[in-house]
Amino acid sequence: QVQLMESGGGLVQPGGSLRLSCAASGRIFSINAMGWYRQAPGKQRELVATITRVGSTNYADSVKGRFTISGDNSKNTVYLQMTSLKPEDTAVYHCYCNAKSTRYAITRDYWGQGTQVTVSS
Repeated sequence: QVQLMESGGGLVQPGGSLRLSCAASGRIFSINAMGWYRQAPGKQRELVATITRVGSTNYADSVKGRFTISGDNSKNTVYLQMTSLKPEDTAVYHCYCNAKSTRYAITRDYWGQGTQVTVSS
């Protein structure tokens, strides 16, 4: 199985920056994509940003121009640099990974436990 470990959340003032990291470990044959979703209280989980193994990225409209996703394939790690943070960015941010654990396993999605990001003055 694939395990995801997130880090980097916290409390930040509006306009501030944070960097999230997520490392995949365990039994990994191949990773197709990694990324971040978020869930605010009382709301559904929503896409923030994803990146494929070849570097193609996808962002939610609400974070374009403010957030940057990047990855290090050699470390099975994905990063999310968040700038110009707004109170509406407050949520639990979950790391996501689409991967195969063995050559013959099906490709499936894996999720991290989440890290809290709070934007408040």
